[in-house]
Amino acid sequence: MKSEKDIVFLVTGGAGFIGSNLCKELLSRGYKVKCLDNFSTGKKENIVELMENPNFELFIGDIRDFNICDKTSNNVDYILHQAAMGSVPRSIKEPCIYEEVNIRGTLNIFEAARKNNVKRVIFASSSSVYGDVKKLPQKEGEEGQVISPYALTKKVTEEYGDLYNRIYGLETIGLRYFNVYGKKQSPDGEYAAVIPKFIVALLTGEKARINGDGLQSRDFTYIDDVVEANIKACFASKYAVGKVYNISGGGREQIIDVYEKIKKCLGIDREPEFFETRAGDIKNSNANIEKAKIMLGYTPKYDFEEGIKLTINWYKEVLNK
Repeated sequence: MKSEKDIVFLVTGGAGFIGSNLCKELLSRGYKVKCLDNFSTGKKENIVELMENPNFELFIGDIRDFNICDKTSNNVDYILHQAAMGSVPRSIKEPCIYEEVNIRGTLNIFEAARKNNVKRVIFASSSSVYGDVKKLPQKEGEEGQVISPYALTKKVTEEYGDLYNRIYGLETIGLRYFNVYGKKQSPDGEYAAVIPKFIVALLTGEKARINGDGLQSRDFTYIDDVVEANIKACFASKYAVGKVYNISGGGREQIIDVYEKIKKCLGIDREPEFFETRAGDIKNSNANIEKAKIMLGYTPKYDFEEGIKLTINWYKEVLNK
């Protein structure tokens, strides 16, 4: 049996927001980490502090290439599959690339894991799979009709995860992330998430943009809780595999209130600009996380107020460098 220090993780999308935080935490616990990224959205600055660690190995490649998936999965114990195309609105404009990356790329990872006898694959899914369901809180097994290509790709990867578990015996666990935020999340680009965009806009003297009336609500999840959920999923009981789990902060915040809380924390009084609701956006989301608590031992440690303060402090440090 391997000692804990010899356990090897592969993190796909390891230079991205979630992936780089995972890599850092795994290394801090003494594990060996392979990072696979093509830098389409990931950033080298997210992992520059890790490059000197002898337990860290970077592979530059695309999950659409089976050969690189096969190569990086060799002699790996656990795969944390984070690589994907994000953004609901972008998926509506560019559905084909979402199919290529999110579905075929994930299938490549599952197949490479099967071929290389990887112990378990933890893969990122999304709250978007709940689609147009109105009932809150959202519970696994009570999904609605998906309303974006992005959501459909995540639904398909969940089905593939279940299939690979049932047919091939590959241990898979899907984690449905609910609006993750925190350190290293990019504020750049048309499709960036609202929290980093709000913070950076306020700190740089710009007007923040809110799509819709701001009354839509989200269940925000601090990045460290998502990292912990991934690691707990790796070592959870075999009874937990072949399933998907909601991973969230367990709360519910309206977007306009998020903006007001960030304003208050920064001590800046500037009104936002309102624009049309984006296509494919759901009105409300809020997760039931009882299944993850029972099967994975997951309980969020950060409420929204604490998480947002930590996030603001990180962005202040970065912008002041």
